[in-house]
Amino acid sequence: MKFSSTDPHFGEIVQRAEQAMEAGVFPERISQGSSGSYFVKDPKGKIIGVFKPKSEEPYGHLNPKWTKYFHKVCCPCCFGRSCLVPNQGYLSEAAASLVDWKLGLDIVPKTKVVSLASETFHYNAIDRAKSRGKKYALEKVPKVGRRFHRVGLPPKVGSFQLFVEGYQEADYWLRKFEAEPLPENTRKQLQSQFERLVVLDYVIRNTDRGNDNWLIKYEKPGSEDQSEKGSEWCEPKESVIQIAAIDNGLAFPFKHPDEWRAYPFHWAWLPQAKVPVSLETRDLVLSRISDMNFVQDLCEDLYELFKTDKGFDKAMFEKQMSVMRGQILNLTQALKDGKSPIQLVQMPRVVVERSRGGGQGRVVQLSNAFTQTFHCKRPFFTSW
Repeated sequence: MKFSSTDPHFGEIVQRAEQAMEAGVFPERISQGSSGSYFVKDPKGKIIGVFKPKSEEPYGHLNPKWTKYFHKVCCPCCFGRSCLVPNQGYLSEAAASLVDWKLGLDIVPKTKVVSLASETFHYNAIDRAKSRGKKYALEKVPKVGRRFHRVGLPPKVGSFQLFVEGYQEADYWLRKFEAEPLPENTRKQLQSQFERLVVLDYVIRNTDRGNDNWLIKYEKPGSEDQSEKGSEWCEPKESVIQIAAIDNGLAFPFKHPDEWRAYPFHWAWLPQAKVPVSLETRDLVLSRISDMNFVQDLCEDLYELFKTDKGFDKAMFEKQMSVMRGQILNLTQALKDGKSPIQLVQMPRVVVERSRGGGQGRVVQLSNAFTQTFHCKRPFFTSW
């Protein structure tokens, strides 16, 4: 089963975004964050997605927010996250959506790589001058203007994530739940959703998961959120809680983070992290990640995604997959042993190296440099 790039619903939403820009309804830059990211709207001005261009990532050459530029110039020794491949945040966003889909977690809003062009994106002076020149030529000398390959600003490649409505930052709801504890059945829903977040973050080794970049939607029976849409909504008999894992651009490291700057999972300090993972989550995930064929298919799907980047480095990608396979190996054991999320993150860090020409993979446990051979019927990763 492949993560198809041909998704009619997703394609329709992107098409609506393009129609909006042609009609003069342009994306709006998001003030928060350290990169150039944009709320994308439909022709009626409704937000339908979030676009994050590769060139405007925190250390991209066209990042419109100057704080990261000064960081890079004035403090190069602390520049960036040394465990991540630079300027691959947009791929990480799309890859997190792919992993979420493959594992059946359903907590990452669908995200894919697309190309968009808008006047509100950050371009250099040369691109804007070329665009003005082409438009002028098309207006004044149509025969010449029609020879141009493209009139207007060049499209930017980036991640496009569908916008989710009715959600608020997790920190907002967690504080409320602390003051007003949830009913037992609703608490179980939250715990189940939380465990899916743990699985996702651990597998992709997210280095940036605070309580401000995952969202919670809490619906009570008869609430305005459910009644305002009329016939489109049926009032549930019980409260409903859903989690949305956004901002996944700083994941898939090629090595485990350095000890002095470990980038911890901040959800590990929550009370939910002390509860052993439920049988529901175990049944959902364990049969998949313990299957070597599934793991290999996942790596191959990620390869197809990552290789589209112009700066793709196959050797570096393999290191990223070695870390991810190590995370999957730990998660498999933790689920079998009935561990809690906090016990999961305390397990020794490992990487699983791709086997070369044989049916065995090599597991490297990093805590004490211990190395052993991991036997399996089929290698985690075969040569292409």
